[in-house]
Amino acid sequence: MKKLFALIAVTGMLFMLASNFAFAQEPEGTEEPVAEQTDSTVAVEEEVAPAVVEEETGEAEMSMHKQVKRLFIEGGATFMGFVLLTLIFGLALCIERIIYLNLSTTNTDKLLVKIEEALASGGVDAAKEVCRNTRGPIASIFYQGLDRAHEGVDVAEKSVIAYGSVQMGLLEKNLSWIQLFISIAPMLGFMGTVIGMIAAFDSIQIAGDVSPQLVASGIKVALITTVSGLVVAIILQIFYNYIVSRIDSIVNKMEDASITLIDLLVHHNLNK
Repeated sequence: MKKLFALIAVTGMLFMLASNFAFAQEPEGTEEPVAEQTDSTVAVEEEVAPAVVEEETGEAEMSMHKQVKRLFIEGGATFMGFVLLTLIFGLALCIERIIYLNLSTTNTDKLLVKIEEALASGGVDAAKEVCRNTRGPIASIFYQGLDRAHEGVDVAEKSVIAYGSVQMGLLEKNLSWIQLFISIAPMLGFMGTVIGMIAAFDSIQIAGDVSPQLVASGIKVALITTVSGLVVAIILQIFYNYIVSRIDSIVNKMEDASITLIDLLVHHNLNK
């Protein structure tokens, strides 16, 4: 699974770099000479007017995509490339966590009903078989508790608590890396801005004059990296908060279901 997401990340990076290179090599459109309008050309222009409108609409739809590419190139390949890699790897980790959490979701109410029926009909072994055939961390925790049920309810409860901590650690895996990418993206943007400002002041020093056009263009290019870093951090932060909320929901269900399991074991032992 990790190799798959690493391959997806590298493929996306190469695709973006290739598209940027192709855009950089794309020649600028040239203006066509304007012919004098006569009475004989009015009818022809009216016929091609719908086609011209459709072409302008298509250019308007592509303007945002081209503008993003232009800003990426103007920001500088070095720092903008690092920011792009931060976004790619951060999104890869977020997608991996979301898939893992979706696979870890279990209908606890249905599982508890099956375990209760298994305890009543076939005992602990039948309940363990139900947990073994159910996917998710809650079923794994139940299995550990049922496996120690013959040693007493207290031992089973301690086993459930201990293994619950292990499962919580698995749910929170790679969150620290996502936090790192959230923190490092704006830092890379700020670093690119500082270096861009230094380059702008060097240009002013070489020119020997403070030209508004020179200063404005240098500051514009320098600030592009900051905006890009902040956008990447915002995107990853949204995914991070969603992942944390999903983990909290699973942990709450895990704790409630574990308490219910211990109650079932107590009831089962009392009815022996």
